[in-house]
Amino acid sequence: MTLESSEALFDIAAGLNACGYDDDLADSDPVRAEIRADMAAAIAESPDAKKSADALCKYIEFHALADRGRDLAQYVSLALFLSPPPELAATADETDMPPDALDVVNILPLLRDFAKQISLHTIWLKHHAEYAAITDKIHDPVVQMLLRTNVYLKVPVSTYDGRRLLILVEPLLAPNAPNARIYSLDYVVITSPTAAGTIKMQEIRHLYLHYEIEPLVYAKSQSMTRLAPLLKPVQDAPLEFVYKNDVVALVTECMIKAIEARTMDVGTPPVKPSARERMDQSKYDEELTAFEKQAEELRRRQVNLDMRQGWVLTEYFAAQFRGLEHTSEGLNDAMGEMVYGMDVGREQNRAKQIQFLTTGSSEFVTRVKPAPTGLMLAEKKMMDGDLDGAEAIAEKALGDPSQDQGEAEYIKARITLMEGDPEGSFAGFEGVVKTSTNPRTVAWAHVYLGRLYDIKQPVEREHALAEYKAALATPGILPDARAAAEKGMKTPFEVPKVVHTEEEPLDPTGKAEKEAYKPPPPR
Repeated sequence: MTLESSEALFDIAAGLNACGYDDDLADSDPVRAEIRADMAAAIAESPDAKKSADALCKYIEFHALADRGRDLAQYVSLALFLSPPPELAATADETDMPPDALDVVNILPLLRDFAKQISLHTIWLKHHAEYAAITDKIHDPVVQMLLRTNVYLKVPVSTYDGRRLLILVEPLLAPNAPNARIYSLDYVVITSPTAAGTIKMQEIRHLYLHYEIEPLVYAKSQSMTRLAPLLKPVQDAPLEFVYKNDVVALVTECMIKAIEARTMDVGTPPVKPSARERMDQSKYDEELTAFEKQAEELRRRQVNLDMRQGWVLTEYFAAQFRGLEHTSEGLNDAMGEMVYGMDVGREQNRAKQIQFLTTGSSEFVTRVKPAPTGLMLAEKKMMDGDLDGAEAIAEKALGDPSQDQGEAEYIKARITLMEGDPEGSFAGFEGVVKTSTNPRTVAWAHVYLGRLYDIKQPVEREHALAEYKAALATPGILPDARAAAEKGMKTPFEVPKVVHTEEEPLDPTGKAEKEAYKPPPPR
């Protein structure tokens, strides 16, 4: 989890500001006006700078979108895939970049020239101390907010599991329109301080709830078909397309809405009297009762609003979290019962009674689904049955030191297993656990080794148990790998004789971990 500023994002934002991006200017931190003044002076002093600025602004005007949020988002997406100035070059292949970033990638030569002509790096250095001061000021409040969220969810501070939470501070952007996106395993939010020095903390928390909750929900996504009837009553709700067609996305967002309602600001409770003021205890009790009643009413109103906006499971989850508040059970342990204990028919009937509003709440988090490339493409080919194509990509990666050697070896071992050679795959999985640093890959390699020991003749159950235990001991193990290892601890693996269901796949050659944390569909 990182809180920082980015010079590449600064250059993008500076170019936008120089070309008429004035959103929330009056409510922005004073440093925004100072930087704009510095750029205006540099442009006025040099004909070359003026010519460069005109070319940049013409490009931005030509590529402007009617939706102001999407218009800004395409440049933010691009900034996240740029090397620092003066290069300002794309750090990924076009196939690995978000589609909206590709729409404006041709701005880079113009931006590089603009930055050179007005000495934008010098302006960055001049104001970098102010950026650092802003970041320092919000650091502790952000950390405390994340810790309070963990305490409420009763989950430990997240260990490394291949994902990243990045909070970028950029005062040149509008403070009242934070921008967030989930790209593959990266959760990124861009925030800007107001003139009073505050930031939209609730938006950062909203993204953090996605970061914490999604692995728990999506690990069970293949078993959520029983919840599909809940999609029918929301077809007339003012929701985005994905929530009307993906029950896992709907469940996730409703759960987040419920947490936000249960933890919303409801005012300051009365102060408990000290030992010397025991005579005031009855008055305090009355005031506390009145405060709690009012607080519950405020939460109930928020839940009702969420329900009418189409988040039809918010009331159910709010009741579940209210119960958890009085127990020691954390969300990790409660998730299964919370989701699978749901009376779907009852919730569907409740949703049918709702009179939805004509407009709903907007989701400021954008999810971008990258096209699979490299080893991601190899894995996709393997799961689609193109073993030759997958093996060719893995072999190429093994010859390239810059590629993930452990992941390439893991794919090769699985291909060998899928081709019906358990003995040949054994050495491959053993090599993976020795070389890979990816928690997902290591844990699943241990699971496969455990399954292979279980099906050996004679069965080597003790060795299998040792591998399942090793999988569970992998730092940052993801939920579905944990479930597979725990299942192996309880019951020896057997090669299935019939086609398996949508529950957690059992065969070692099959598609058991398809995939360990698999990001939800794009929004």
